[in-house]
Amino acid sequence: MPRRLLVVIALLSFLSGWGWAQEERELLLGLVPEENIFRLMKKHLPLAEYLSEELGLPVRFTILARYGDVVEKFQERGLDGAFFESFTAVWAHERLGVEPLVKPVGPRGSSTVEYIFVRKDSGIRALPELRGKRAAFVSRATTSFAFVLSSLRRLGVRSPEGFFSEYYWTGSHDAAIYAVLDRWADVGAAKEKIFHKVSREDPLVQEELLVLARSARLPDMALCVRKDLPLDLRERLREVLLRMNTLEEGRRVLKGLGYVKFSPIGLQEFIPVYDLLGRAGINLRGFRYE
Repeated sequence: MPRRLLVVIALLSFLSGWGWAQEERELLLGLVPEENIFRLMKKHLPLAEYLSEELGLPVRFTILARYGDVVEKFQERGLDGAFFESFTAVWAHERLGVEPLVKPVGPRGSSTVEYIFVRKDSGIRALPELRGKRAAFVSRATTSFAFVLSSLRRLGVRSPEGFFSEYYWTGSHDAAIYAVLDRWADVGAAKEKIFHKVSREDPLVQEELLVLARSARLPDMALCVRKDLPLDLRERLREVLLRMNTLEEGRRVLKGLGYVKFSPIGLQEFIPVYDLLGRAGINLRGFRYE
């Protein structure tokens, strides 16, 4: 099947919600909305094209539009895998048994730091001063919000209710950043990677926002696959992704994604995430988004 036709099919499939029956005639992978979903999908279309060519079967991406329902949507849509952030990766592992396969490595590495930030002109310089302020967070099902919860617990605050005057969900990291920049909120939280990406595109972010707190380094993203994905397909997918940086076309696709390469990843790398969730008082087995 020509590459251009595969890209068109993937894009139409995303926009209309239509897809082929599975039966291994396609590989369906999900994306969590860490940034604007249309930009995210456009960025991943070349990867779908590349994988389709290398694997010899159509590969399609679909957006898991809300962090809070990624586990349910993973099952409902019959996904074969998904690029999960660290919170959703361990949550899906605990609930569905998905297994981490590879991780993308960017120029800054394969880990990230969670930020809590305010406007510089707010006069806020310490976490206790956030009491009574308006807050904008990406989602309850993110490590950025878990970092907020763990930070509050260090202050002796058991819940954000009653501490912040109000808080709301933005749905993506870039939206949380702009909520504070544009004064819709006094404080926000987002991952370092997106903070610096938005800063490069909009210098006002660096000029006007102040990072109050930083988490320890945590895994950023990981491609996780369903536990019953056929072993031969799993190994072919792993092999294709791991050798992308050795091929000219693979390097071109990686560059468009902002990655240098893919590397192997195992569950042991998520130990810091489990530690953070423990400090935040989050039990993944009983976790519900609502």
